[in-house]
Amino acid sequence: MRKTRFLAGASIVAAGLLALTACNSGTPGSTEPGAGGGAGDEPVYGAVASDVTIEGSPTFDKITSAGKIVVGVKEDQPGLGYLDPVSGERKGFDVDVARWIAASLGFDPADSSKVEYKAIASANREQAIINGDIDYYVGTYSITDKRKEQIAFAGPYFLTGQGLLVAADNDTITGKDSLTAETTVCSVTGSTPIQRIREQTPAQVVEFDTYSQCVEKLKNGEVDAVTTDEAILLGYAAQDPENLKIAGEPFSEERYGVGLAKGDTAFQEFVNTMFTDGGSTWQAIFEANLGASGVSGEQPAVDPVS
Repeated sequence: MRKTRFLAGASIVAAGLLALTACNSGTPGSTEPGAGGGAGDEPVYGAVASDVTIEGSPTFDKITSAGKIVVGVKEDQPGLGYLDPVSGERKGFDVDVARWIAASLGFDPADSSKVEYKAIASANREQAIINGDIDYYVGTYSITDKRKEQIAFAGPYFLTGQGLLVAADNDTITGKDSLTAETTVCSVTGSTPIQRIREQTPAQVVEFDTYSQCVEKLKNGEVDAVTTDEAILLGYAAQDPENLKIAGEPFSEERYGVGLAKGDTAFQEFVNTMFTDGGSTWQAIFEANLGASGVSGEQPAVDPVS
């Protein structure tokens, strides 16, 4: 296992996802909703709270009035945010974090009339939050100053770093510094990783709405590499190790947060407190989704609300 400085990131995810792939016949992700990770029959994300109030939160008022929560997620990221095409179940670390928040707000994640999931492309996340199309977003959403101009974040709840996914027989690309003007790198529109490739390398870039589209282009030989957070790339490599591999070491620090409406500090503080006080739940979610190898993860401290 390669060593990195991201304790809850790349190295841990690598081992966890590889083990999960072996155990689940190519269907990586978490246990099904309500299965495993908790005490007795309690689901991995914990019990559903009751009599919840959040004074001064427009988001909570909206949720209460609607009688349900609408969550923005990813569904093409194995081990993190994944919609199983066979069972129709949503699985992954991020999905269970979204369920944890819903349960803490008093809404049962197992009841589809109470919690609705919307797959939102990376380029549309801020606008979906601003428009009120979703109440919060959990899906490998890196906290950046630019994004904080439009929205707010709770967390971080997970750390990782940007990496490169290449064909298994590619010995030319060995990391960011090996990218040249002849190299074509694919990522999703509006993502932090594609901007970093533009700014820090001479490589050509190709953009799509989803990482799975980039991976297909890589398999077809239409691009030379796919870049995003290594936690995501390891899921794809684990699914198809004969054809895909990670090249080099991570070259950034990515801090995943929960996207929220800007200015709703009451809701932000509620989620941050849930993370801070819920270490055992975080650990159960991590183990259910990424801990099959037995390697331990460490929950990061949240940022102060400003």
